[in-house]
This record gives sequence, structure tokens and C-alpha cells, in this order.
Amino acid sequence: MSPPAAPARVDAEAASRALAGATPRAVIRWAAEAFAPGRLALVSAFGPGSMVLLHFMEEAGVSLPVVFVDTLHHFPETLEHVERVRERYRLDLRVARPAESLAAFEAAYGPRLWERDLEAYQRVAKVEPFARATAELDGWITGRRRDQSASRAGLPVVEGGARPRVNPLAEWTRDDVWGFIRMNDLPYNPLHDQGYASIGDAPLTTPVAPSEHERFGRWRGTGMLECGIHAVG
Repeated sequence: MSPPAAPARVDAEAASRALAGATPRAVIRWAAEAFAPGRLALVSAFGPGSMVLLHFMEEAGVSLPVVFVDTLHHFPETLEHVERVRERYRLDLRVARPAESLAAFEAAYGPRLWERDLEAYQRVAKVEPFARATAELDGWITGRRRDQSASRAGLPVVEGGARPRVNPLAEWTRDDVWGFIRMNDLPYNPLHDQGYASIGDAPLTTPVAPSEHERFGRWRGTGMLECGIHAVG
């Protein structure tokens, strides 16, 4: 077996300055050229931002694998949406799971782990499968935006670290995303029509009131702001 390619050398700070104000399509094209073939992916929970990015990738002729963490606790609607999108865009979808089945997960960790230890649940259900799925990547593209939460307010277009994260939608707003989805008739999770603004695991996601922030329905009342996967790398 040949050794893996050397990690891409990306100056994240310089790239963010150069890409300030660039369209998501331009950022995606830059990323596709900046990273070695096969060493970049889109990481996605198949939220609205991912739908926009997949549209831009298709327009730009950029084909990348898509990494999705199936925690075994998603809403059925989410998994059905993932399959529809996979077929529509003919995705190279790479699904990472914490166990072979929900029964196997509960045999290893017990039922309703999130109620007993939320941080442990996030680690074994999301972070560790994600880390395994991205171990051979030099970086990845995300759909995160600055306006999603206080923890993302300073999000750069290219985020540094041992393996850079590229955020083509960093400068967009929620209204930008949904306006684009409607204008281009892009698919989206039907739970958004039921008041779910940001969708994660079924036991840990609730609808939000019109006056609440987009991510208030995630881990409501726990004080948690991020699941931890974006700290990998």
C-alpha cells in the first residue's frame, strides 16, 4: 500500500483574507484546488446549508465525498431526506456510525446515554465516528455560518488547525440560505416545516419559537452549544 499523501499546506488566515466577500461557489472551487485529490470532503448533517453547498458543488463541477455521521438516533425524516439527496446528487456518501445498530449501541453504553452523561453520548455517538471517518482527510468543508450562534460569531471562511475547515457560507445569514433554497427549489428536511430550525438527534432536538435563535432547539436547557465534531483536527 502506498503511503498517504502529505497534508495540504494551507495558510488559513491568508486564505480567509483573500476569500473575504467571495461567493460560496468561489470558495468551493478554491478548496477543490487547494487540497490534494481525495483529501477533502464535505461533512454534512444534511441541513439547509448543506443543500446550498451541494447545489454550488454541482454548478462548479466539483465532486467530493460527503461524510455523514448516523448516530443511530436521528429522526426517521432525517434519514429519508439523506437518501433522497443522495439519489438526487448521486453522492459518494460515506456514513459513519458508532455501532452496527441501535441495539448494539445500547448493549455497549446502555439506554438513553444522553440522560446519564451528555458529553459521553456526544463523544461516542458523534465525535469518535466522525474522527474515524475523516482520519485520512487533510481538511473538510462545512455549512456553518457566523449567525448561527454566539460560538460561531467569529467563524472564518477558512479555519486553521492541523486540518483546516472551509466554511463557504460563513458570511451568509439564515435568510440568505432559505431564500436560495426556495429560489432554486432545493430539497430540505420536512421537519423544518414543523418548527425545527436546526435538526440533530431526535431525543435532543426540539422546535423553536419564532422569537428564539436558530440553534436554541439543540440540547435545550443543557448549556451545550456544539457537539464537538468541529473541534476534530
